[in-house]
Amino acid sequence: MNDSQRFPFLEIKNKAGRSLLRPLMPIILHADDEAISATALLDTGADVNVMPYSMGIALGGRWDDLPVVFGLSGNLSQQPARGLVVSAKVGKFSQVRLAFAWSHSDEIRLLLGQMNFFLLFNVCFYGSEGFFEVNLKSDS
Repeated sequence: MNDSQRFPFLEIKNKAGRSLLRPLMPIILHADDEAISATALLDTGADVNVMPYSMGIALGGRWDDLPVVFGLSGNLSQQPARGLVVSAKVGKFSQVRLAFAWSHSDEIRLLLGQMNFFLLFNVCFYGSEGFFEVNLKSDS
């Protein structure tokens, strides 16, 4: 990958206390004058980027001002979601706009999914070697 950045898989503990390695990546989210640093899980199986409720609030989101645009599936199917678009700084790359399904739950992790993280970035996973590489898709 040209001009890629490498990130290590990070260790998390599941509910049983077992260690698991996951593709977690630091990201800085910006909206208006607010910015937060977070760690996002790259999830190739997620149809959309997903943001927990408290992060949207910290970025100045106003839940009641946004219409319900879609429902989430899987574990979050019972939670309403709003559309929230923010700027994001991923590693050394230029800032991009990411669209999130802003969940009304904090029982989720910040997820980067197909719409629109994987439309903007190419990612190559090297699971057996414990890292992944990310590069910003070229406009060509």
